[in-house]
Amino acid sequence: MKRVQILISGRVQGVFFRVYTQKLARELSDVTGYVRNLRDGRVEIFAEGSETSLLTLINWAGKKGSPGSRIKNTEISWSDLDVREYHDFQITY
Repeated sequence: MKRVQILISGRVQGVFFRVYTQKLARELSDVTGYVRNLRDGRVEIFAEGSETSLLTLINWAGKKGSPGSRIKNTEISWSDLDVREYHDFQITY
């Protein structure tokens, strides 16, 4: 299991980016964590799961995003996971 933090900048707030991220994460079934807006205009995704599922999430968030979003930059930080911290995938504020 892996853990990843994804920071996405561009037009990612006010375009339902968090809702679409949560929908995809739940469809992937083994992804847990959260997505939230940051004060600086970016969106943060913090996710745990299999490397395959997390790569799917990264690819979607960094290239496609929600309808209306425009991705400018994606920062990714990986770490290994011994014990899950989250039990589902939520939108946080």
